Amino acid sequence: MGKSAVFYCSASEAIDPEFNRVAREVVRAVCSHGYDVCSGGTIKGTMKVVCETARECGVHVRGILPDFMHGIQSPDQDEVIWTKTMSERKEKMREGTTLAVALPGGIGTLDELVETYTLLKMGLYGGTVIAFNYNGFWEPLKALLDHFVQTGMLDAASRELIYFPTDIAGLEELI
Repeated sequence: MGKSAVFYCSASEAIDPEFNRVAREVVRAVCSHGYDVCSGGTIKGTMKVVCETARECGVHVRGILPDFMHGIQSPDQDEVIWTKTMSERKEKMREGTTLAVALPGGIGTLDELVETYTLLKMGLYGGTVIAFNYNGFWEPLKALLDHFVQTGMLDAASRELIYFPTDIAGLEELI
């Protein structure tokens, strides 16, 4: 397997369809740069869109799901890996990747993104961490990180380790 990117995204069916349209663009862009795709691998929300789009792009698609999600795995995957816990799932999702892309998502997406960013800061993840900031979705997180820097809770160099591109051109400059 060559380069691999992990996608963190929503499992919600109640989101604005525009988020899924943008997700397709992002996945296509990443795949066009030679990346295979790893995701949460379910048939729910944007996770489904990520799997379908990666499959359409002809790249290797890997899904990581905890055992309790049996029955909702996407059929658009070449490989499904089962884990015992959500923590193990996050670790397996990052394994072998050099790019982590968080699309707009909920609390699970935030958890995955922050853990990966923390591991990058600590030198335990060797990839690029991106929060795709469509329509300002990640602005509150950017403001919080800036607040951390202003209060001395985060050093400025570490703040620069996470990227917030707002469009495909900005994303492609990072990959």
